Amino acid sequence: MFWCMENVGQFLPVALAIHSLFSEKQDRMAHKIAYFCCCSFSSKVMHFETLAYLQTGTPRQQEAYRVLTQYQVLEKLSRYDPLLVGTIPLNIDIESSDLDVICQWQDQQEFIDTVRNSFSSLKDFQIREKREIVVATFRLDTFDIEVFGQNLPTRQQLGYRHMLVEDQLLRQYGEDFRQQIIALKRQGYKTEPAFGKLLELTGDPYEQLLRFE
Repeated sequence: MFWCMENVGQFLPVALAIHSLFSEKQDRMAHKIAYFCCCSFSSKVMHFETLAYLQTGTPRQQEAYRVLTQYQVLEKLSRYDPLLVGTIPLNIDIESSDLDVICQWQDQQEFIDTVRNSFSSLKDFQIREKREIVVATFRLDTFDIEVFGQNLPTRQQLGYRHMLVEDQLLRQYGEDFRQQIIALKRQGYKTEPAFGKLLELTGDPYEQLLRFE
């Protein structure tokens, strides 16, 4: 909050411009987004650039760090600018949550070959292609792992962009909000729809959350 108050002058014109785009009926959401513009994005990006934050996180985050580093998952994918995304970095995971690693490839077949050579011997390994998306899944110790690759920089992919927005929302709304997200996920909600429900977003929550960027 102190950072927000010190820098509110920088973001106030943006917040007011956003507010002016909404009708009176949407005023409540406009206030949410305007406030969010004032109070976000000072150091969010650096937090997820490495796995270091997992070392001092929850027991499950620490276990994720151990598995990912012991088996050198990101190192084996290093030429594809891998990033860990999803619920475990945000501490909103449930028992069935997996570890999601996103990658950017420029040569699709080379990426598929690298993934096969690196992980095909692991339990439950599968790989599938859909248009220009490659998804591989396998199991390491106590975690299901998903490796997602497309020809788009990882920091522009939806998984990363959603995670940054959700991280800021969790910081803004606090522990009760986090627990409500977890409760909805245990009821079967996917992550973005859970945020959409609590924030009373209308329309596609995957698209609406990006308005908080």
